[in-house]
Amino acid sequence: MYRWQKVVEMCKENNRFAQNRLYEAFAGRLFRLCMRYVQQQEEAEEVLMNGFLNFFRGLPDFEYRDDNSLEVWLKRIMVNESLMHLRQRKALPVFADSNEAEVGLYIPDHPIDTEAIYAAILELPTGYRTVFNLYIVEGYTHEEIAKQLNINIGTSKSQLSKARAMLQQLLKQRGYEQYGTV
Repeated sequence: MYRWQKVVEMCKENNRFAQNRLYEAFAGRLFRLCMRYVQQQEEAEEVLMNGFLNFFRGLPDFEYRDDNSLEVWLKRIMVNESLMHLRQRKALPVFADSNEAEVGLYIPDHPIDTEAIYAAILELPTGYRTVFNLYIVEGYTHEEIAKQLNINIGTSKSQLSKARAMLQQLLKQRGYEQYGTV
């Protein structure tokens, strides 16, 4: 039996202790996931709560395969909830479509301050940041992003390219020019 299988079964029976245990175990990292999209703590907390409500409501239909399937489903719910929140705020601008070539991803030999990267990502325009997070952090394809955000695939690719270029510029301004492209 997997680590969370029994807890999930108990949650399906509306066991409050099990629901709280699952919430406590995942809330921290899922909150950080929500923050990458909505940026405001109060809004991220609201998104997190709504996401968990949707999770518990949908739990009877959830087919538990392993611990990874649970975490993937929770993350997908939180990403979707974050995107819905942004749409409701009408804060997802779509920037001009272009056919720019994508900038390559460079992994440096020396560590870079993750706080500097996180701060720079938060400075990206909402549309760029959202596509960047979905593609780079969450691993969605451009096709999936286009469908989620109701944009075309070319726009997703363009916004990712522009996000990378802007992120690279922001990091250079902070003295990280030795790391090349993002």
